[in-house]
Amino acid sequence: MKKMVRPSGANVLAELDQRPATAFYWRLTLLSTLGGFLFGYDTSNIGAALNFVPYQLNGFAQGYLVAGASLGAAVGALAAGPLADRFGRKSLLVIDAAIYALGALLSAFTPNVAVLLFARTLIGLAIGADSAIATAYIAEYAPSSRRGALSILQQWMITVGILVSYMVALVVLWAFPGSAGGADWRVILGLGAVPAVLAVVLRSSMPESPRWLMRHGKYEKVRDALAVLGVQASVDDVRDTARQIDQEDARNSRRSRWTPGVRRALMVVCGFFIFQQITGINVPLYYGPKLLGSLFQSGGADKVASTIAGVEVTAIMSAVNVLATYVAFKFIDRAGRRKLAIGGYIGMALSALLTAGGLALLAGMTRIVVVTIGLDAFIASFAAGVGGTGWLIQGEVFPTAVRGQAAAICAAVDWIANFALVEVFPTWQSGVGLAWIMVCFAALCVMAVVFVLRFLPETKGHSVEEIIRLFEREARAEKPAGQGAPS
Repeated sequence: MKKMVRPSGANVLAELDQRPATAFYWRLTLLSTLGGFLFGYDTSNIGAALNFVPYQLNGFAQGYLVAGASLGAAVGALAAGPLADRFGRKSLLVIDAAIYALGALLSAFTPNVAVLLFARTLIGLAIGADSAIATAYIAEYAPSSRRGALSILQQWMITVGILVSYMVALVVLWAFPGSAGGADWRVILGLGAVPAVLAVVLRSSMPESPRWLMRHGKYEKVRDALAVLGVQASVDDVRDTARQIDQEDARNSRRSRWTPGVRRALMVVCGFFIFQQITGINVPLYYGPKLLGSLFQSGGADKVASTIAGVEVTAIMSAVNVLATYVAFKFIDRAGRRKLAIGGYIGMALSALLTAGGLALLAGMTRIVVVTIGLDAFIASFAAGVGGTGWLIQGEVFPTAVRGQAAAICAAVDWIANFALVEVFPTWQSGVGLAWIMVCFAALCVMAVVFVLRFLPETKGHSVEEIIRLFEREARAEKPAGQGAPS
């Protein structure tokens, strides 16, 4: 490629932000989001295997078997953030894929329930690390005009992973129904090791984040990474850009990287993630085969037939999830983050009420049709407006110096909220019933709309540096009169 001639003092990161999203960018993002596929596969495959795990599980153990990955994810996210800020995004993504592979293999060859629960927690560590790093990495090279679409690929890959996990389960259970309590559930859990090993190999060829390299003074490596991304720059160009960023940082905060704007962004993303989880999206996706099998199968069906029916229904919902995420992919950079999130939560609230009404007031085939429509619409609304938006803003609203740590805190909050809901659900459901739970989810969705309207600014079309300044302005605007300068 012919080297570009630029004026002295030009900002090479601004040039990176203005790049078109070439085929290479899409390939790189697919590699970055392979962990999203594993995230979806390994969190949902337990739903199909749950009925056949041959161990005695009380309510808490059953909840932990489903939600233990979420608890591990909170720990993994917190650990990965500082490590990614210190050692780089790429190296952590490679290690993360290796942990996925180990956890899947341990799940398949577990000799007892203790090892299985440990394996699920280990997979959670990888999920948490990936959720803390992947979108931050993407945000640091993605052109600002397509950052939303590129980052949404993480959510889309999660939905594909969920769908594939249920399709694999259907094939295994259809082919070998007599082995459901023997080899089948182990195969379903263990096949996650295959894409994980592939991710280890392919991720090793990715370039490191140019923004991370610049922050750590590795100017020659910045030049090389920019060249891979299509921006030709000299070491002097890189050094000039680093000097500009350092001067901007000094003006914004002379004493702390955790400025009022960064703290405000942290609060907003954490709040968004809490609502993303407690509004209930993972209940039908994780518990679907166990929860819906009896609803969609005649009462005399055996456990395998009932589970297959539940997996079939959940697979349909997972397909809806994949298709609806495409809506977010198409419109996140046009409509913006706020409009999609508000529309998504409103759709979830209405769908949850429809599902609740079908469960409580109807019977027979009418009940099945209404509940199916309600749950599919619930999932579609989440996928189109809520799921990808959370991971996108997590990656784009923090400065490079603390992006790994801040994204890790947000991811940990997300997974703790996920764990709390999924762990308590069996007890909650036995106490009040699924219909009333869906009513509660609707109320929480309304609260989420209020939160987005009040706190989430629109970030579409801005560079990551401009977004930081936007949150700083909002933080200053809300500072009480007479309050001194931030420390």
